[in-house]
Amino acid sequence: MQTIFDIPTRGQGLYEFTDQVAAWVDGADDGLLTLLVRHTSASLLIQENADPEVRTDMRNFFARLVPPSDHPSMSYLTHTYEGPDDMPAHIKAAMLPVSLSIPVAAGRMMLGTWQGIYLFEHRNAPHRRQVAAHFLAG
Repeated sequence: MQTIFDIPTRGQGLYEFTDQVAAWVDGADDGLLTLLVRHTSASLLIQENADPEVRTDMRNFFARLVPPSDHPSMSYLTHTYEGPDDMPAHIKAAMLPVSLSIPVAAGRMMLGTWQGIYLFEHRNAPHRRQVAAHFLAG
């Protein structure tokens, strides 16, 4: 089984799409789900989905860790012609996962109670991101 999830973003932040994935694997056998973000300036995370402050803190942490290319500390960057958020977005995507593997049992992802699946958008502008999904029954 394979599909593509389309995830619209409104700029930098974490966008949960756990329910979409859960609906897609619902009723499947036991197996392994693999997700891959098809972009070089976004990541995938499994993160807490109970408190929205976690998403805010994650975004703020990575913004401090890798500031925009027009920040004085980033003056060494040469790939700057696509905007001050572009190269930092590539760096963040290199630091964070771009694929996830999730076990599935009886058609349910084996996530923990407070775990959700997120696309982490690293660019400022809205985008339409694609996440490729592959389910292999075992």
